Amino acid sequence: MAERFDAVVVGSGPNGLAAAITIAEAGRSVLVLERHAAPGGGLRTEELLEHGFRHDVCSTIMAFPPLLPFFAPLHLELVTPPAPMAHPFDDGTALLADRSVTHTASRLRGDGAAYRRLISPLVERMPDLLDMILRPPRPPRHPLLLARFGAPGLLSALTLAGIFFQGREARALLAGAAAHSLLALDEAGTGAVGMLMLASAHAGGWPVARGGSANVAEAMVRRLRELGGEVICDRGVTSLADLPAHRAVLLDLVPKGVLGVTGDHFPRGYRDALETFRYGPGAFKLDWTLDGPIPWRSAECARAATLHLGGTMEEIAEAELQVARGQHPARPFVLLAQPSLFDRTRSPDGTHTAWAYCHVPNGSVVDMTAAIEKQVERFAPGFGDLVRRRSVWPPARIETEEPNCVGGDIMGGRMDLRGLIARPVLSLNPYATPDPAVFVCSAATPPGGGVHGMCGVNAARAALGSRLR
Repeated sequence: MAERFDAVVVGSGPNGLAAAITIAEAGRSVLVLERHAAPGGGLRTEELLEHGFRHDVCSTIMAFPPLLPFFAPLHLELVTPPAPMAHPFDDGTALLADRSVTHTASRLRGDGAAYRRLISPLVERMPDLLDMILRPPRPPRHPLLLARFGAPGLLSALTLAGIFFQGREARALLAGAAAHSLLALDEAGTGAVGMLMLASAHAGGWPVARGGSANVAEAMVRRLRELGGEVICDRGVTSLADLPAHRAVLLDLVPKGVLGVTGDHFPRGYRDALETFRYGPGAFKLDWTLDGPIPWRSAECARAATLHLGGTMEEIAEAELQVARGQHPARPFVLLAQPSLFDRTRSPDGTHTAWAYCHVPNGSVVDMTAAIEKQVERFAPGFGDLVRRRSVWPPARIETEEPNCVGGDIMGGRMDLRGLIARPVLSLNPYATPDPAVFVCSAATPPGGGVHGMCGVNAARAALGSRLR
């Protein structure tokens, strides 16, 4: 390791790999160091329970890769289900959000016109919208489009629904999408999360990676190596002194990890800011091997890889509010993925895999297994009879496997308005640190959590614009 690199990236999650690729595309030498035996961070696929059953350890639904130019050279093999998402109700019906805004709106009874008015302009100009909201703050290239998104998006999901929708279906659809924020739905800005998730579903289809999300990480590593970059696994970094000679280092670490690696390297004020970084609620996740497909009461649910289980907007809002108050809802909002319905490489013939998670207070030690499975059974009677084995992921296990998920926070930090502005600290250049050679490129920087890689791309551009010029 005597070689000198232009940049060393610590961590090979989607943001770390995206940062390395961006630097390599600029003709600079780059090395990625990963503590695990395989790269990917949250993009890992393993046989957790039985031979031949492949489970995504964290991310499954590739909401943004089909929509971002960064991923085009990777030639990802994605499988797009007939519908991005389904939302079942207690009466045995389900609302299917499909690729067509018009078809989805036709299922919303009296709210169809309002839904088209709110979502269609975003879907039609999704590349322009993402180019603005996934980059660091700057004067907008399309101010009217940003206003159409930002003005209603600043509202809470509950307020937004109250303005636009009257019926059960549209309100529940928005609530489930907004709950991806891991915030109470009465918080300002949750309307934007709901709108963005719905628009991305229509525009990109919410596909899954054939064979598992690890194949996305493998494609990113392959691209990096084609550009001359290197990845070394089983190489933990505990200190900046562990790094080979370099001009810049980019840390795919949230503040807890940054402090662990840098120690007292930074001034006290910056360390204090990192120490007070706010993490959001955690996740409690289950993976299952199944003897058959999930027996949904509504056959429509078998057309989607993603299910939102929570009933009405009011039920979902109450569940998320309880989590925000440090409580554990008896009927949690559950996000469920059933990728093997559409990607048969994930389990042996006649069997299936699925996973689900609910939100819990950060660092919770409460076992939510029964509560999650009751919610699935609520909309799919007989589900429990199909479960072969389950893998239980409380927040502590999630953090052990992926240290960036502090207390089970899969978003890399609280995603409220304050958390987006001061991410990880309040700064005009949030990727930079007091040391001009050290940058942060994790989900703790803008635009935050999700498999999009833009935190890494943005941080790499910041490094290329200063340290690596």
